[in-house]
Amino acid sequence: MKVVGRSGQVPKKAASADGYPRLGPVEAGRPFPLGATPDADGVNFAIFSAHATAVDLCLFAPLTGHEVARIRLPEFTDEVWHGYVPGLAPGALYGFRVHGPYDPGNGHRFNPNKLLIDPYARALTHRVRTDEMMAGYVARTLDDLTFDVRDSARVVPKAVVLPRGGDLPGTGRPDTPWSRSFIYEGHVRGLTMQRPDVPPELRGTYEGLATPGLLDHLVRLGVTAVELLPVHAFMDEGFLTRRGLTNYWGYSPIAYFAPEPRYDGETGGRDRALGIAGRFRAMVDRFHAAGIEVILDVVYNHTAEVDQLGATIAFRGIDNASYYRLRADNRRYYVNDTGTGNTFNVGHPRVLQYVLDSLRYWVEVMGVDGFRFDLAATLGREPPGFDPNGRFLAALMQDPVLSRVKLIAEPWDIGPGGYQLGTFPPGVAEWNDSFRDTVRRFWRGDEAITPDLATRLLGSADRFDHRGRRPWSSVNFVTAHDGFTLADLTSYASKHNEANLEDNRDGHHDNLSDNHGVEGPTDDPVILAARRRTRRNMLATLLLSQGTPMLTAGDEVGNSQGGNNNAYCQDNPTGWIDWAAAAADPELPALVAALAELRGRLSLLRQPRFIHAKIRSADGQLEVQWIAPTGRSMTTGDWRDPGFRCFGLILRSAAPRTAAEDSTSVLIVFNGNTDAVRFALPPTRRSHAWHHVFSTASADGRVGARASHARTVLSVEAKSVLVFEELRSGATREQRGEP
Repeated sequence: MKVVGRSGQVPKKAASADGYPRLGPVEAGRPFPLGATPDADGVNFAIFSAHATAVDLCLFAPLTGHEVARIRLPEFTDEVWHGYVPGLAPGALYGFRVHGPYDPGNGHRFNPNKLLIDPYARALTHRVRTDEMMAGYVARTLDDLTFDVRDSARVVPKAVVLPRGGDLPGTGRPDTPWSRSFIYEGHVRGLTMQRPDVPPELRGTYEGLATPGLLDHLVRLGVTAVELLPVHAFMDEGFLTRRGLTNYWGYSPIAYFAPEPRYDGETGGRDRALGIAGRFRAMVDRFHAAGIEVILDVVYNHTAEVDQLGATIAFRGIDNASYYRLRADNRRYYVNDTGTGNTFNVGHPRVLQYVLDSLRYWVEVMGVDGFRFDLAATLGREPPGFDPNGRFLAALMQDPVLSRVKLIAEPWDIGPGGYQLGTFPPGVAEWNDSFRDTVRRFWRGDEAITPDLATRLLGSADRFDHRGRRPWSSVNFVTAHDGFTLADLTSYASKHNEANLEDNRDGHHDNLSDNHGVEGPTDDPVILAARRRTRRNMLATLLLSQGTPMLTAGDEVGNSQGGNNNAYCQDNPTGWIDWAAAAADPELPALVAALAELRGRLSLLRQPRFIHAKIRSADGQLEVQWIAPTGRSMTTGDWRDPGFRCFGLILRSAAPRTAAEDSTSVLIVFNGNTDAVRFALPPTRRSHAWHHVFSTASADGRVGARASHARTVLSVEAKSVLVFEELRSGATREQRGEP
């Protein structure tokens, strides 16, 4: 191997070694687009670094992995280093070495001994595994002011030049309206590793995720979108690998254009990597053909290089002072609003460009339909603090591609003023943890929680009803990947994270859970029945509320993690969905499907705007009405009663309706009491009656054909949710929602 200077001459001997193609003299090329861009005659390379003094392109033999050429990029234009290599073609393996000052005190950590992954790499030869040789300093000293001269190329995955994107075939997008969306949050491996109808060789892969059995399951549930935990190439942190664990969830990204190789089979290598984009896109297309959108959980707030003692594998070695936010008082250290050691500097023009380029790639080339932004408050931070009109959010919302896909914010981080629920700009939905906590408290039996539940049932207008935002802006959930599963939420009073090897210190400490009298598994039929009832009640509350419901994968089959509420490192049966758990509550998937069908059929459960206790001009009725068990409207005294736990909610349309439309009402009765309650149904309109269409007292939620006329008094079972639809007397079975 030989270093090639600015003359751009590639040694012919090196160029033909190990089966490598013969290359022509390096040319100036272009500073755009960034990354590796092939054409019919060669490949253009462009990489941003404002503070580097030189950049070497390193080429590797596909058969041996040996470095066969090191080419100095000949041009530097607008802070972009670039060069064109004639004769090079898709399939070439490459990385960069970047020269510059090693001066941590001033924010610079250049070390050309460290091979660096191209930020724009669209495929990697294999997964990223932590190795001490990746450190820019002498790792054994734990002193980042030292300088390590060891070559890291042997342990760093190589980027693979792929054919130009945009030519992959694809089916039409479902384009499901927000008002009809039902999100299912899952993990590529977690969904497939223990699913019996996924072929063993496809388990844990993108291909396995879109197999017919799993797609059919999602369609039966009524799911309209899958939200996948991170699929950007990520790295296993050293502290995990030393314990024999891995980064299962994937919230440690290093290459934002490259799909994670471990989800593409275990063989790896150049030839496998060449097809990874096509296989990912094929997976997306199969979801689309089933009418299901694909949303990616993306992590642009920090990277896998962590703090000053982390690896030098990409951004840190390319231009640390540009890619990361550094502390003003000492640029040796990183701003840590994320709690992971570093914070990506998305306010920098080139870093902002990189993030937007990455997002557009996943939409335009890979076919995805939206993104959930991890710790999104970090992305909205400006020097004074969080700004909903800050640089990243403003750029995102005006982008002609990205502003048209589904955008979801996790509206918090750990930095100052980091909790920003409800403050993101119009067009961005947000995870609503207030919904989660309130629903858990109500069904656990906490007092004085009914008024807050009422607010959550109507879409959390206190948080989102401003700037023309719609109820779908609230992404409602009871559980998520981070925390207890639904089964564990009803089976454990405390977390049990001992398997994470952190002495059970990690994970949420206040889960608002209820073990119903016994911690963990039990054979007591009374306790098991109570747990199943609570799960049904929480699922019903989720899918009957205004807003966008999100279900955690496995909750519909009673999946348990054994009380582990932080399974981020459990790439094993603890973290994978136990599909066999459905045998303990076989009707639960049918209950979810019934709720989704009800939600889809009754537009009153998907209001186009926030509804309040306002009089409708069309008929003089209230848009929404709260009913006490006596059948009358609730009073101030009812709301102030801390033990008031049984009430009805009447929903009427908030949208203008034509004279030909039937302004059907829906009544939902919630009984959070431990005893049955006599409930007087409120009066209906003339020639109408309340028809009972759903009940959590039933294992699958279905009820018989029972029409209850106005003012009929019912016995509402303890801890249950009932749904009634107001229909004209003599309505057909189909109108009553009966099979």
